[in-house]
Amino acid sequence: QVRLLESGGGLVQAGGSLRLSCAASGRTFSSYAMGWFRQAPGKEREFVAGISRSGGGTRCAVSMQGRFTISRDNATNAVFLHMNSLKPKDPAVYYCAASGHYGTTAPSWYDYWGQGTQVTVSS
Repeated sequence: QVRLLESGGGLVQAGGSLRLSCAASGRTFSSYAMGWFRQAPGKEREFVAGISRSGGGTRCAVSMQGRFTISRDNATNAVFLHMNSLKPKDPAVYYCAASGHYGTTAPSWYDYWGQGTQVTVSS
């Protein structure tokens, strides 16, 4: 089992940057692909970015390519989401999640979820 705890959310001006962190417990962290999702009020949870077990493979939602980057550190059981050029459409609760399968964007493929961290963007 993997327990996930996000941090790093907050209020930022449009055009600004944030780095979200996700700390994982458990000795099997490196056996999971990891992903970031977000959910805005009244909307479905959507895929943001994913990273393979080793960190050698990453993918990002098209609308966030060039602005968001995912990374991980298996030595410290952490995964990160670097967000640049934040836009008024980016506010949401951001979740990290763990999956036994890399390359999927569907939330149903992810087995473990954190509680989420709120990101707010002021214009």
